Amino acid sequence: MATSVRQGCSEWEHEGLYSASETRALDRWAIDQAGIDGALLMSRAASAALRQLLLRWPQPELLQVLCGTGNNGGDGYLLADQAQRRNIPVRVLQVGDPARISGDALRAREQALASGVPVVPFAPDELQAQGVLVDALLGTGLGGDVRAPFIAAIKWLNAADLPVVALDIPSGLCADTGRVLGTAVRADLTVTFIACKRGLFTLHAPDCVGQLEFADLAVPMEAFQAVLPAWRRLDLQRLLAAWPERPAASHKGDYGTVLVVGGDHGFSGAVALAAEAALRSGAGLVRVATRPEHLPAIVARTPEAMVNGVRSGQELRPLLDSADVLVLGPGLGRSSWSGQLLQVALASSLPTVLDADALNLLAAAPEGTAARRENRVYTPHPGEAGRLLGSSSGAVQNDRFAAAIALQERLGGTVLLKGNGSLIVSGEQRLLSDYGNAGMASGGMGDVLSGIIGALLAQGLSPQTAAALGACVHGAAADEAARDGQRGLLASDLMGPLRKLLG
Repeated sequence: MATSVRQGCSEWEHEGLYSASETRALDRWAIDQAGIDGALLMSRAASAALRQLLLRWPQPELLQVLCGTGNNGGDGYLLADQAQRRNIPVRVLQVGDPARISGDALRAREQALASGVPVVPFAPDELQAQGVLVDALLGTGLGGDVRAPFIAAIKWLNAADLPVVALDIPSGLCADTGRVLGTAVRADLTVTFIACKRGLFTLHAPDCVGQLEFADLAVPMEAFQAVLPAWRRLDLQRLLAAWPERPAASHKGDYGTVLVVGGDHGFSGAVALAAEAALRSGAGLVRVATRPEHLPAIVARTPEAMVNGVRSGQELRPLLDSADVLVLGPGLGRSSWSGQLLQVALASSLPTVLDADALNLLAAAPEGTAARRENRVYTPHPGEAGRLLGSSSGAVQNDRFAAAIALQERLGGTVLLKGNGSLIVSGEQRLLSDYGNAGMASGGMGDVLSGIIGALLAQGLSPQTAAALGACVHGAAADEAARDGQRGLLASDLMGPLRKLLG
């Protein structure tokens, strides 16, 4: 059975996201414990993919299936066999030496040949400019960059200007990291089997996956209970369902005071955005501690915020006494003023969101400068994460999952690694939010996120829940705002949708 991934992976608050090895363990459990033959799973995969293909392209002129030499190729051969039996014009282009095909994949090839499916060696001039292409080249087992002859086949698929359906995962996309391994298929539709792979939801995946559908291949629920995934995918509607309505007798003191600290010279907009986001997310009161020169501008923009000019860390101390939550870092800068404010703020035991230059200053500080506190939420982007880990943004992006875990182990608390497919790690909980869009690649988005999380903490949510709900609602608000277009999307455009979602 195939379902939309948003509705179908599970009925839990968090949907399981599996690595390639975890998926293989599910597959092995189904074969060894449930007695489901591997060939039957392959046949079910082919049926599910063909069904989804025909739902989108009901009467294809031709199916051209590019098959590799592994089990992904076996899925492709059985899809071709089933199409042939339904009198759908089909042909297979074999990529790689067919002598290397073995096991269930070899039996699938022999079945397709016996059914009369035309099979020809892959060559660029074999392409017929019609119908739908099927990527059954490499699957989830790819361990390094794509090699010949698959490089040429993938380039050919991407240049063909025909619809492409990927079986299980677009070939060349890493199932564990979402990274393109040299080159990758850009599919219009991907049908993934048995489990939702975590690499389908982060980094380069959206540029490769297209519409994503999930088919569990009737693997019994006991398999998923036996093989638990390390990561889970968040669902905003389930998180919001647990978000309580406000009692009629509420007053502002019930919903906490957020203190936003930052806004060095030239960066007043960052604290203004964070403050407004905190107000729009339901904080009872919001204070801002910033350079005195910024008071008129921030008050004019957000008169609901109480703005205090501070010239030193010493002047920040009294404001901490009246706060329930700190948001530290938006526009903080890296001056001596910034360092003083950071030092005083980090000495506080208040729940704290650390973002932007608070993270950069922390990365440059001697080890042990900040005591580990479990009530802190760190929200680095890949560049900041790289500095905190002593590496680079490129190294972080190569394996975002490993980087998020390493950050949490180093910093403690809750880590939210921002980016396409934001990752939240808190203790043993490892979560992914795939809300949001490319329009968010503009200044101020992170300031809005830190304000949201600060407000959620002030309203009594745990750091983990505040980070999870904050990441989801931040991305969802951007998705709503981007209905008018992604280019030109501003951080301030999120305020209206944000209020609506959390209201």
